[in-house]
Amino acid sequence: MRFMVARDGQDTALYVVDGENAHRVTGQNGFQGTDLAAVIATDNSRMVAAVDAARAQSPVLVSSLVPALPLNRFGKILCLGLNYVDHVKEGGYEIPTYPAMFIRVPSSMMAAGAPMIKPDCSDRLDYEVELMIVIGKGGRHIGEQSALDHVFGYTVFNDGSVRDYQRKTHQWTPGKNFDDTGALGPIVVTADEVPNGAAGLKIQSRLNGNVMQDSNTSDMMWPVAKTIATVSEFMTLEEGDLIAMGTPPGVGHARTPPVFMFPGDVVEVEIENICVCRSPIVSEKDAAKGEAAA
Repeated sequence: MRFMVARDGQDTALYVVDGENAHRVTGQNGFQGTDLAAVIATDNSRMVAAVDAARAQSPVLVSSLVPALPLNRFGKILCLGLNYVDHVKEGGYEIPTYPAMFIRVPSSMMAAGAPMIKPDCSDRLDYEVELMIVIGKGGRHIGEQSALDHVFGYTVFNDGSVRDYQRKTHQWTPGKNFDDTGALGPIVVTADEVPNGAAGLKIQSRLNGNVMQDSNTSDMMWPVAKTIATVSEFMTLEEGDLIAMGTPPGVGHARTPPVFMFPGDVVEVEIENICVCRSPIVSEKDAAKGEAAA
């Protein structure tokens, strides 16, 4: 199934998406959940019944909805760096023997379609298209052979990175956690909608219509199953946790000359058979003006 959390002008609800049509699941067959956490926590037969009831109702156009974040509250947001060999090389790093990891905080996350904010303190806002795992079953010391059983589904993530702040420390934390720089969604596909481990999918980013990154998820050094097994060696994974799988080559800071994002730009990141995540870029000052006006 393909799920979307969105607003229809009145409230936020969960929808199941079929092509260009969306059917409101919230309120159907006793299901009152409004996000993916509610889906994960609901018995599968009850969830299927709610989706079937939703599909029996008249749909709305996906284009008429305003995407919201797929989770009302975040658990852990773990991100891999340096997971594609050519991206490692373009950044001047050595090929790692263990995945680089960092944490994103909830305030850095934003819905697909919402403005990504270029901070006033930097002119080095960069794009990174990534596959995002949504954990559906928690656990510790998960074996690689059974790891995919713990995946609820997948979505698309733009790991907007403020490069000069990322390089201020070895931990990358500042540059990866500016407010409203991590665009997520809008569609989350269940694991059965894509190949095992979401392997073999085209992954691409575009800036103002120009292709910047163009690769395949099969090029990841740590595929989904191996990543889950590795992470669960040191961390208990829980339902609704997110794991971003790193970005392929073609990022802006590694280009000659570098390419960064500025107000007025539009960035799109896409993974085959999942969705397109589109974000206009706005300045921090203009974003603050918009909030004040609202």
